[in-house]
Amino acid sequence: MEEKNELQNEEFDKSSENQGNTTEENGDQIKEMSSVDIGNRRGKIHCLSIIGEIEGHTILPPQSKTTKYEHVIPHLLKVEEDETIDGLLILLNTVGGDVEAGLAIAEMISSMKKPTVSIVLGGGHSIGVPLAVASKYSMIVPSATMTIHPIRTTGMVIGVPQSFQYFNKVQERLISFVVKNSNIKEKRLKELMMETSKIPNDMGTILFGEEAVECGLIDKVGGISDAIEKIYKLAKTKKSQKK
Repeated sequence: MEEKNELQNEEFDKSSENQGNTTEENGDQIKEMSSVDIGNRRGKIHCLSIIGEIEGHTILPPQSKTTKYEHVIPHLLKVEEDETIDGLLILLNTVGGDVEAGLAIAEMISSMKKPTVSIVLGGGHSIGVPLAVASKYSMIVPSATMTIHPIRTTGMVIGVPQSFQYFNKVQERLISFVVKNSNIKEKRLKELMMETSKIPNDMGTILFGEEAVECGLIDKVGGISDAIEKIYKLAKTKKSQKK
């Protein structure tokens, strides 16, 4: 009887120790990567936040909230190869940022085999648009906004035809990616991008939650509980297909 009690106590101690380690790991993930693992009997989901400005090859000022692509890309690779993770939930609140870096992250997300769901919580502006549609299913809260506008650049621009051809090619890459990964038509996307009456002293369109769904850019209006429910359903479907 005493031996049985000792074994039970050892198992409890190990369980408590494992729970403590998991809590500590999640704390480190939240601090370093703005990510966390959640789970229950239905499965394990990894939640990744893409917030602030997408930082590319140039380091942004320390007072700026940023998402660094050189951190996110290997992190996505780790999630894809982790057999204990059933799906990825992407939480978006970004003003945009570096086009090349943002598109690299978006391409990485779209090529993942694991179930992926994105939800725009505050804003999914500029390069945040491809990031929002890159997942297998996209959602947006009613009050969130998404800004669609032509490609922009900062710094010196050489005023030759080749420069404008390059900008046009980059813009076509973005348009092609968004059209491929959402239900919006290319013609409609270009119309929203080139609109001149929506934003003062600028070109483009700001879409609210339901407007983003109506034009086919985002799949559904919903909240965080809807996004979690959706990813559990996608994970369940994938598991049944494997069987």
